[in-house]
Amino acid sequence: MVATASLETELHDRGFINLKRWSRGVDTYLFRPLKKKKSTGERPVAVYLGRVAIEKNIRAFLDLNISVSKHIIGDGPAMNELKEQYPDIHFAGYKTGENLVAHLASADVMVFPSLTDTFGLVLIEAMACGVPVAAYPVTGPKDIIENGVNGWVDGDLAYAIEKALTVSPQSCRSFAEKFSWERATKQFASNLVLLKNQVNSAPLSLEAESS
Repeated sequence: MVATASLETELHDRGFINLKRWSRGVDTYLFRPLKKKKSTGERPVAVYLGRVAIEKNIRAFLDLNISVSKHIIGDGPAMNELKEQYPDIHFAGYKTGENLVAHLASADVMVFPSLTDTFGLVLIEAMACGVPVAAYPVTGPKDIIENGVNGWVDGDLAYAIEKALTVSPQSCRSFAEKFSWERATKQFASNLVLLKNQVNSAPLSLEAESS
């Protein structure tokens, strides 16, 4: 089971078979638009949400020369180093539940600089809060983000942020509602039914093959 169309294509090209799509879900009751609280720094507020680690390519966001207030939500092995090297960045630390939602929903754009994720659950969490997402056009973001609808993908991350800031929060929320846990569960269950049918129609049982 694969999360996105581009990942399915990549695996198919590498010889994998029986590939089925299984998307991700978001709790749209928890992740929701809220009144934007007063932020540390000036608006617009651009936030990164996720693990603070080298593989997330966070520096690509922090090094941008753009007129936004940059915030980091999360924790990880690169936290202390980034705090030392970027003293002007607002590091909120690890957040959960309503506290996380309050921080995320107060952003004007979420920036997802990773080049190696296969989906990026935080993308739809941000959208569910009415926050558009700016990202590179790589596996994950390019499968989820529709330019002008729920964010913007571009090889120039600064440009993607600029364009994402023009996207309607209501449009982001409407898109995220397609990723309910109910829909994701039904998709998963339908794949199990297909697998069961394939096993039942196989000429040899698994037990027979092993003997």
